[in-house]
Amino acid sequence: MADRTRERRRIVALCIGNPQRGDDGAGRAVALTLRASLDGVDIIEEEGEATSVLAQLEGADAAFIVDACLSGAAPGEIRRFDVSAAPLPQMAFGASTHSFGLAEALELARALGVLPARCVVYAIEGENFTIGATMSPKVAAAAEIVADRLRAELLGQ
Repeated sequence: MADRTRERRRIVALCIGNPQRGDDGAGRAVALTLRASLDGVDIIEEEGEATSVLAQLEGADAAFIVDACLSGAAPGEIRRFDVSAAPLPQMAFGASTHSFGLAEALELARALGVLPARCVVYAIEGENFTIGATMSPKVAAAAEIVADRLRAELLGQ
């Protein structure tokens, strides 16, 4: 009898941000929505520190990353980048709230050979990253949209 068991692929939804810094909590808001409605995916919340990002990517077959950015676009604007095909544009994450930006962390993962074969970044443009601020309505709405898009993309795996 043929072995019908299949090795489980490790799919990661890495949701980055700090909910105590206004719009920087967008990625974490996506995680909360996904966790309530999605199984079979490792939904991970991180603050965005580079070594933690690298550790979460290691061993993943596919990774979907959500983070807020501050590039000068309209607040709540959503962009999707296929990082497995090309580096994350620095200008999209030009003002990271993290000491070592996501773009640099992903390129380090690529250089170390731990970048998953499929790696997608959803960026949500923020406007207020002040400590103690709440998420702006446009960014909160964008986080719901990203959660819906990401859920659809993950279910299509």
